[in-house]
Amino acid sequence: MLTSLGIGPDEEQVYRALVLRPSATVADLAAATYLAEADVAAALRLLRERGLASADGTEHLAAPPAVALGQLVRDRRDELRQAELDLILLAEAHRLAGDGRRASDVVEVITGVDGVRHRFFQIHQAARHEFRAFVRPNPAVVEAADHAEEEHALHRGVRYRVVLDRAVLSGPGMAQRATDTIAAGEEIRIADSLPLKMLIADNDLALLPLAPDSGGAAAILVHASGLLEALVALFEGVWERAYPLRTSPTGDDVIGRPAEVEELDTRILALLLAGLTDQAVAGQLDVSLRTVQRRVHALMEIAGVQTRIQLGWAAARRDWA
Repeated sequence: MLTSLGIGPDEEQVYRALVLRPSATVADLAAATYLAEADVAAALRLLRERGLASADGTEHLAAPPAVALGQLVRDRRDELRQAELDLILLAEAHRLAGDGRRASDVVEVITGVDGVRHRFFQIHQAARHEFRAFVRPNPAVVEAADHAEEEHALHRGVRYRVVLDRAVLSGPGMAQRATDTIAAGEEIRIADSLPLKMLIADNDLALLPLAPDSGGAAAILVHASGLLEALVALFEGVWERAYPLRTSPTGDDVIGRPAEVEELDTRILALLLAGLTDQAVAGQLDVSLRTVQRRVHALMEIAGVQTRIQLGWAAARRDWA
């Protein structure tokens, strides 16, 4: 099972044996796996290097699988996503070589923070009809304060569709910023996780990091091509599955919305439905944890339900949030 994570057969045997014991010596593990003690010692050394095991004198302990192996799985998933993007780039370069177009006509590499920032503003200004974006946590180059370009584009009548990585909403002030942009006309949906940051202006240009670890100092600008079509398809697929974020009801007097359901309640429900914890909701709305829990309990009574899952279903059906 662990071979796909780069773990050899001996290391896997030793790790499995170690997981079943509070601790074990090399001799214990050799007896359990039928491996030579020298092979067990070598496997333990590799497991410690990978963070899968630790040593306390002669005793060895297994790192919790959910933590240690979970990180390896996430790393491998990121590598596969990057490989998929590299494959698209290679396929497009191969196609261009066949029809005489240069790869630089389709993919432009931008380096340096100033260069990436300049392209960021350009791609916002280039949008005439629609702008699509994937937003992940921790913007490295463009801070939230620089996002006035979104407002300018919205005022020009450009449709904005944005998918937020769920972790973004936990950032300071992000819930209020989402509220403000939705009020301005932006459409926002929430995804559990996003494979990359990405901006797409119409079907003409896309801007995305050159690599996940580039720190925002290197990006690629993709012009109209098969590669851009693939990026648009990726966005549309994620958009279709993402959860719509709304911070207020769709009308001033929504049918089925009791008078007891206040504006604060709709904001609490919207953030809870987006996946935030009670503590995170309290922090975003600048209220106490007790207030959030009290209002949720009151809403459950109003809706006549017993669980939060039932409350979420009732709120969505009755258009409370």
